[in-house]
Amino acid sequence: MNKKRACSIILQLILIITLIIPSSNVFAATNTTNDDYLHTDGNKILDDSGNQVRLTGIAWFGFETPNYCFHGIWANKMENIIDLVANNGFNLMRVPLSVELVNQWRKGVYPAPDSMNDYINPELKGMNSLQVLDATLAYCNKVGLKVMLDMHRIDSAGQTPTWYTDKYTTADYEACWEWLANHYKNDDTVVAMDLFNEPHGKAYRQETTAIWDDSTNPANWKNEAQIVGNKILKINPKMLIMVEGIETYPKEGKTYSYTGEDGYYGYWWGGNLRGVKDHPITLSVKNQVVYSPHDYGPSVSDQSWFSAGFDETSLTKDAWMPNWLYIHTNNIAPVLIGEWGGQMDGGSNQKWMSALADTIVKNNLNHTFWCLNPNSGDTGGILGNDFATVDQAKYALVKPTLWADKTSGKFIGLDHQVNLGTTGTHVKGNGIVPVLNGDVNGDGRVNVLDYLKLKKYIVNKSISINTKAGDVNNDGVIDSNDLTALRKVLLTK
Repeated sequence: MNKKRACSIILQLILIITLIIPSSNVFAATNTTNDDYLHTDGNKILDDSGNQVRLTGIAWFGFETPNYCFHGIWANKMENIIDLVANNGFNLMRVPLSVELVNQWRKGVYPAPDSMNDYINPELKGMNSLQVLDATLAYCNKVGLKVMLDMHRIDSAGQTPTWYTDKYTTADYEACWEWLANHYKNDDTVVAMDLFNEPHGKAYRQETTAIWDDSTNPANWKNEAQIVGNKILKINPKMLIMVEGIETYPKEGKTYSYTGEDGYYGYWWGGNLRGVKDHPITLSVKNQVVYSPHDYGPSVSDQSWFSAGFDETSLTKDAWMPNWLYIHTNNIAPVLIGEWGGQMDGGSNQKWMSALADTIVKNNLNHTFWCLNPNSGDTGGILGNDFATVDQAKYALVKPTLWADKTSGKFIGLDHQVNLGTTGTHVKGNGIVPVLNGDVNGDGRVNVLDYLKLKKYIVNKSISINTKAGDVNNDGVIDSNDLTALRKVLLTK
């Protein structure tokens, strides 16, 4: 008997069983492990089942510094700090790293952490820097907290405008991301990678500057983001790729060759995403890019849009909409505000923070607050100097921006099995009914009836099906490849 005839008979047998026992669930889910990866649809971020999710997190820095380790575990247990993150409703932790450190890891050199108290953290005693990070991610997994890795610096000594220096090349930078993607490719605790922190530089000074256009200029951040994003996606095609903006972008009719300041739109380092309108990021895997601007208030640096009497309306018009909010409102792609925060000064900076928090809530934006650490010089953090006490005033401002169930008030995590901390829930636990991959007729089961309907749909697109479920192989289109994928599922089951 030939293979094609055998497959046909098996499918017919499955159909008979399905009709005899209509309540049987031939295929309950497409994945039982590593099922927490995310993708995009317009300005929304979706899970593997097609449910919309929100990433509302916070940064915990230290690994990108010469300490090669999270700050604060000199004062508190790592687990206690992670519990504070999860229990207070942050569902994503942004972890800054450096090329300097990751470059050593990929070469088999594992520096010891320089900011860890073994007495407070006896379970971390003797661990090197990579082992501490892996142990932290393992604990994040236990409490339903997801992680976004961030290449925050090239050299641990400080920030540079570009992803290459005299000491570390673009090749080093790309190799470090490939190493990280490989190291975590089987662990969906890591769901996003922030490619480079705050590309910047004032182009009109003709200095080393990150630019954004369609050229192959070595300083073109848009081009490099596509290159390194594709390298990551080749290893893990389900990873969210976070792309920050730049600092200066040419005004209409001008190019980067112009040397006058009046020819450029300036904005925060990493915050200027005006170039997306004309030169959007294109990756080899569809629906994986998220734009991630940084935005700050007047306590970090005074700007023209912080004029007397500024409010949410003026900030939206003068700063947020033209630089990054338009990406969300025009349904181009999702936006995750990668950094925002500052001092609760009772004045203009707090006014700015409140305005941005309101904008996040109104637009259901994704974000990662800066930061957890109290030792961030120009912003402070959510935690006090003991890395155990929560700044209740600052937290009260941030809390409404976190993803929570409107009925119960419970914070929602991004894990499909594990609740977020002790006070939250998770996507399925929140009562969100998942879209089963392959359940094209929407009856809650995946069986041969779905196969037959999908086959008809591919021939005649006017037939009504659940299109999210019909994209069985998650490549963004519904075609014969999805039919082949569904056939394999049914034969396996």
